[in-house]
Amino acid sequence: MSIKKQYLKTRPVSKVTFRLPREAAPEARIVNIVGEFNEWNTKATPMTKLKNGEFKVTLELPTGREYRFRYLIEGKDWENDWSADKYVPCGIDNQDNSVVIV
Repeated sequence: MSIKKQYLKTRPVSKVTFRLPREAAPEARIVNIVGEFNEWNTKATPMTKLKNGEFKVTLELPTGREYRFRYLIEGKDWENDWSADKYVPCGIDNQDNSVVIV
């Protein structure tokens, strides 16, 4: 997994590319990224499956803050980003949320 950030000079936003590797969801057909940036809507932000089997999405996020998020695989399995900037407890079953800082 990797998170790539590209800060724009003309606006206070960052283009953030999220990637979920094939190893994290080898049989998956559908993965959504779910977090504070889409009000935790489980269907709002589908990721694109690439030929190599990984999933990818690029979002424009306002800078100067942190965003909690997770990946939802096939609508039932949650996965954190292995390269998140940090992790914070989500309050459910001792699970953590991934955090990206922009």
